[in-house]
Order: sequence, then C-alpha cells, then structure tokens
Amino acid sequence: MAHLGSRRRRVLALPVGLALTASLGFLPAATASAAPGGGAAVDGTAVSSPAASAAEEGPKLTYVVNTRGGHVTAKVVKKAIERAGGAIVTSYDQIGVIVATSKNPDFAKTVRKVPGVGSAGATRTAPLPAQSTTDVGTPRILGADEVAAATARSAKAAGQDPLESLQWDLPAIKADKAHEKTLGSKNVTVAVIDTGVDDTHPDIAPNFDRKASVNCVGGKPDTTDGAWRPTAEESPHGTHVAGEIAGAKNGVGITGVAPGVKVSGIKVSTPAGFFYTEAVVCGFVWAAEHGVDVTNNSYYTDPWYFNCTTDPDQKALVEALTRATRYAERKGTVNVAAAGNENYDLSSDSITDPSSPNDTTPGDRVIDPSECLDIPTQLPGVVTVASTGAKGLKSSFSNHGLGVIDVAAPGGDSTAYQTPAPPATSGLILGPLPGGKWGYMAGTSMASPHAAGVAALIKSTHPKASPKLVKTLLAAQADATACPVPYDIDGDGQADAVCEGGKKYNGFYGAGIVNALKAVTR
Repeated sequence: MAHLGSRRRRVLALPVGLALTASLGFLPAATASAAPGGGAAVDGTAVSSPAASAAEEGPKLTYVVNTRGGHVTAKVVKKAIERAGGAIVTSYDQIGVIVATSKNPDFAKTVRKVPGVGSAGATRTAPLPAQSTTDVGTPRILGADEVAAATARSAKAAGQDPLESLQWDLPAIKADKAHEKTLGSKNVTVAVIDTGVDDTHPDIAPNFDRKASVNCVGGKPDTTDGAWRPTAEESPHGTHVAGEIAGAKNGVGITGVAPGVKVSGIKVSTPAGFFYTEAVVCGFVWAAEHGVDVTNNSYYTDPWYFNCTTDPDQKALVEALTRATRYAERKGTVNVAAAGNENYDLSSDSITDPSSPNDTTPGDRVIDPSECLDIPTQLPGVVTVASTGAKGLKSSFSNHGLGVIDVAAPGGDSTAYQTPAPPATSGLILGPLPGGKWGYMAGTSMASPHAAGVAALIKSTHPKASPKLVKTLLAAQADATACPVPYDIDGDGQADAVCEGGKKYNGFYGAGIVNALKAVTR
C-alpha cells in the first residue's frame, strides 16, 4: 500500500522499535495541495464553449464518466464532455468508462444530466499534483551480518535459498512443502497493481513478465520500456509484494510463495503515492487484456478510504472500478485485495473514518461500511484477505468483519505480540527491495500477496479452472481457524477486537488461513 505520508492502510505502523515500510498508512495526508477552489457556476444545461472562462475556472481535476449503452452512446457523451469544458484522457469502451480532465467546477453536475451517462465524479479533491514524493520512513533493510548468518544456515538446509530460514511465513502456509511438489507454472502470471516493480532485482528478474507490465499512472497505458519501475524516490512497496508472490528459487535471496510463476508490474501510484481511480481502472483493464491470471491489490483507491454510494462523485468511482474488476474476472482474472490496517470491523454498523479525503484536508466522518466501500477491497467478486502473524493470530492491525473477509494469510505483526520460531527473528515479512536489497515490511499489504501466490499455485495445478473455481478452491483448501476468545493481542486484559462466527467461517480468518500444499496436491 503505499502512500507514505498519507496513505496506505495496507502497510502498517507497528510499535516503536519496529522498522516501518515506506508506505505507512495511518499518517494524515502530507501531500495536500490547495483545496479545490470555487468559481462561478457553469450553466448545467448548455455549455456552449469547450472551456469555462477564466473567471469560471476551478482547479484542474480528473473525472470518470460511466456511460450506459454502446459505442454510439459513448460518442454522444464524449461530445458532451467537450462541451462541458472537459478534455478526454482516454476511453475504456469495453466497460463504458471515460477518463477526462476539466477546470469547470460544475463539470460532473453538467455531465450527469447528459442522456446515456450513468454516473460521473471527480477522482480527487485537489488539483493534479506536482511530481513530488512524501514517503515517510523506510523499510527495515536486512543488514550484511543478518544476510551472512542466514546464508550460512541455508547452506546446511538442502534446497533453501539463502534467506529462506528467516521466512517464517512460508511454513505457516505450507509453501515450503508445496515447493517439494512444484514451484508453479510459467504459464501463470500474477500482476502486481501497485507502486511499481523493480524487475532488475535478482529475485524478480527470472520470473518477470514484461509483456504484461505497464505504467497506468496517467489513466492510460504507458508501455515505455521500464515505465513500470519505481524511481529511487518512490515506495519499494510493489517490489516487495512481487517478491513475496514469485521470488525465484534460484540460490539468491528469498523464495516466493509461487516461485515458478510469472509476475508483472502494473504501476498505478503517482510519485506522491496516490492511487487514483483512473489509474486503477487502467490497471484492471490492462490485466484483463494481457493474459493475467491473478491480480494483487495491496492499496485502497484515493482519496476516500471509504467511497459512499450516496455521494454522486464517490458513487461514480465505485461504479467505474466495479466495471473494471468484473471485466477482468470475465476475462479469466482472479482479483485479490488487502483488507486494511486499522483494526476496523468492516461488518459493523458504523466506522469513524478520520483520513478522507487524503489529498486535501481529511476530517472525521461516520460511515456505514455496507454503503461506503473500501475499493477495490470490498467490491463484488474480489477476494478480501486479512492478515495473520507468526503465531497464527489475526494481526493486531488487520481489519476484519463477518461476511467481508474471505481468507487470511501471513502479513506479519509486532514481534512483541507474535514472535516467530527460531531461526527467524522478526515477526514482519521479508522480501526484496529495489536496488538488489531485502528488507522487512508488514501489513495486510503483505497478506494479500500470500493469498495471490496460493491462487497462482491453484491455477498452475488446474490450468483450465475459471476464476470462480480458483476462488472456491482457495477458500475450500484454507485451514479453518477458530476465533480466539478473547482476542487480547497486547495482553492488557482487554479484548482488542471481537471475532464473530464459527471455526469454518468467521470475521477474523474468513474460511481460514490459505494452504499452499493443498493448492498443489488437490
């Protein structure tokens, strides 16, 4: 997840003494630009000129316009967009979504009145951001002494990569045993829709799928070679996630959950770390049309943590992404997403969201999570993954909720709360970092790729399986895990969250903790 400074509720903040990832999710937005300005309203029924006058102009924002009908309708709507002072960035006619920019403060209101428009809304509340970064903190990079010690241990353990002894998360889902059967198929590709992937990393290069990689940050595909990579100033989040999924078993560094499958990078995060709707829509459509079998989504779509369908702008964002994820699934893609890191009960009657909109000035708002959705996490058909720690308990930070969580997987936790068995020393998740390094990160951001990796192993074992069957097997093969009663992760005598449901399905673990061995043997 990764907007460091404002963002990613997918990589979390842990107690003092733990190294945090560059995508600390809980911090208030530090990238806030000036709030959208005003300006005289433009007549919603007849905008005669292609742009509002200077006196009527507001900040330049990006919008999604969702059409109803076919190509003829789309053509009519595109002309109306221009008349309303909009400029079309791109159009995904496959799903009826048009991306446009405009300085007209009444652009969305005007376009919503056009016949053939289902919904329209701004994807942000601030002007298009400058090329700046606001990363806060860095991952805890593995030291040379730790690398040497782990390498010495691996020399005594046949078949292990040098740092594998530090990966408590692999045996936690029986991935080590699964690798004795198969590493997965090269015919399967998992796309990491994220902050970018460093495909030059020695743990990622052997399995990288360049044809399925792209930069979608601007809302349309940029296929320039290497455009999917993060810059040195950007978050290492996507690289870490990619390695967790498909880090090669090649005698170097770590081992991924599915080290024989392919992995691609679909970059959707701005340099400042924002994941806007137009970029994410582009990412799902690209994955759908480039043979991707599984997508991993360890982020939420900015600027709203929860998008309320009662708000016309937020409703449009939900609709656009619903169309995109469903299109990907129809094309054969399983979409997997992180549940979030606030210890929220996503099945509760209400949640106080203090972080939205995170690209201007956030403020407390009470939302109903059945009407206000974390997207893509809570969209229909998307596999929602909660996080567990080294002791198999729900991570202290992981969101949960009966009827929301599908499965759980290792995402790490404070070592003080869940200490791994030796020789592992950290309760966080080890993975690759850009520039040929390795480091620890934690969050549901790290849980989701474990589930995506197991889904890739299922697809490898059952190459003709539909997305529906892959999802069914992922849940059916998970290890059922009962609710802890009470759940007092910090040992202070007070319950830290309430788990509802039985052993076979509950709000902490869903159908259970994913099982890689079953994925390759059943």
